[in-house]
Amino acid sequence: MKRFYILILLVTIVFPLTAQKTQDILVLSGRYGLPASYKDTYSGETPEWGASNALTIGFNVAPNTMWAFNANHFYFNVPGVSEIPQTLANPMVLNGIIVRTGLIQSFGRGRKLQLLLAPRLMSDFQNLDGSSFQMGGVLAYVKEFHRDLTMGFGVIYNQELYGPYMLPIWVLDWNLTSKWNINGTIPISTRVKYQANDNLGVGFNFFGLTTSFYLGNEAYAGDYIERFSVDLSLFARQRLFGNFYIEGMAGRTMGRNYKQYAGDQKVDFAIPLVTFGDNRTVKNVRFNDGIILQAKLIFNMPIPE
Repeated sequence: MKRFYILILLVTIVFPLTAQKTQDILVLSGRYGLPASYKDTYSGETPEWGASNALTIGFNVAPNTMWAFNANHFYFNVPGVSEIPQTLANPMVLNGIIVRTGLIQSFGRGRKLQLLLAPRLMSDFQNLDGSSFQMGGVLAYVKEFHRDLTMGFGVIYNQELYGPYMLPIWVLDWNLTSKWNINGTIPISTRVKYQANDNLGVGFNFFGLTTSFYLGNEAYAGDYIERFSVDLSLFARQRLFGNFYIEGMAGRTMGRNYKQYAGDQKVDFAIPLVTFGDNRTVKNVRFNDGIILQAKLIFNMPIPE
């Protein structure tokens, strides 16, 4: 049983291998973006609704080898305005189901290698077929330098609807003091936390990710949405009882967009902030950045000594 508990805490890149004494196992969250105006063309405003849920489990297959499983569900809903033509997605209702599963191999002295497959189903869930399926993977090496510092590096690859996308990552978990901690999978996520007491933690959270969703609606079937947003937030996390916590976040988006492209428009290759062979034409109009609010219910499990 002890090995099973430890495995659960070591299985995902989004929640990286850490030296922390606890780890989130189940996260249920809701998101609301305050109404924001469009850059041009349309006179109205639109809010942004969303959800993000995550589950992490796993089991040992050998003394130094673990099989890991992590599932994430993302939901985004942008109601839009009545002025948007019928040839464009409006409202935009998008779902993403991302699975990461594979092996974590331990080599002793705090060293671990992760090799995970990452299939995805990314769609508006209309006329659903194989076009909504994507495949990717994660390769990462992580080392615990001492009890308060774990670092690693790796790469995430995914065959997005716009073409191949590769993301180099840096895994960090650093207990600066008994109260202050920095952890994240950079450049996807970073969190700076101050543990005020046993039940309350506060801090700053960064999250940024590019994803693509296939559109099956007959009016624009074959098109896809490329979504990007950098979310900067302050958070407070309070223990409810036992291993359950509630977390509130308030912040602002940066560079938020939901770009619609024709399905045959691709790029040759993409890395963060740079695309090669990108001659695509955006069909829709971007709405502005704005304030976002988020609430989470969390089940957190302690790591046995």
